[in-house]
Amino acid sequence: MKLSVILTCHDSQHGLRQALNAIFKEKIRMPFEVIVVDNAAGPVETLSFEFPKIRVIANSAGQNISQAYNKAIRVANGDYVLLLSPGILTTSQSLAKLTDFMDQHPLAGGASVRIVNHKGEYLSESKHCLDSAWASFLKLTGFSSYFPKSMPVHKNADWIEEFETSEVDVLNEDCMLLRRSALNPTGLFDERFSHCGHNIDLSYRLRKQGFKTYYYSKTYIIQLPGRELNKYSWEYIRHYYGAMFIFAAKYLFKLPVISIGEILPSSYEME
Repeated sequence: MKLSVILTCHDSQHGLRQALNAIFKEKIRMPFEVIVVDNAAGPVETLSFEFPKIRVIANSAGQNISQAYNKAIRVANGDYVLLLSPGILTTSQSLAKLTDFMDQHPLAGGASVRIVNHKGEYLSESKHCLDSAWASFLKLTGFSSYFPKSMPVHKNADWIEEFETSEVDVLNEDCMLLRRSALNPTGLFDERFSHCGHNIDLSYRLRKQGFKTYYYSKTYIIQLPGRELNKYSWEYIRHYYGAMFIFAAKYLFKLPVISIGEILPSSYEME
């Protein structure tokens, strides 16, 4: 099978239903499957009547995002695994173009794609995934040299950034296409990253194994409006800054980690 599309549902089925509608309307001309992880969010199995081709994995208790993705990846059959957030709408041939790009770049371990909002406005975070807090953290811990494309520097005009396919440091968490064979030596998501940082850690490990991570600009997906996060809540602060602590503990203090190879010198391609 060529492609496994994985979505997780944590609170609402509304965005999930729209995402599934977009996938099946795309009329993908390759063998593919869709796996939905019901992370104790309600009776997602009822969606099976609307979308009989989906596979539902029901968790008896809520799992974090890394655990949910890992559970689905382990049973996925595709050569490529696409991780989509609910509320992300794929567009005509977007999945075909993205997988074709990966086929043409055998060293690519993963790729993200251009994201626009429901008004058609480009979201720069689809390419530059690290915000100022993470950038400052990486500088303080000495990891900034391994994330050179994500450090705050003078950037090109937005229209150049948007349509420039290039290597990136971090795959966008809302849309990650992963090469299944690259996950064998790299390992799956570190389940200590419960809500934040899982994409940063996996992207870092993919590059450590010699794979490349890309932003692909020749197609796009749409991000629907969602529930705004309260960035001042204890829950958000705990997960957000906790992910930084886990990253530092993992690589600076050498706590037990997944076995990975030596870091390769950073070199980036653009198309």
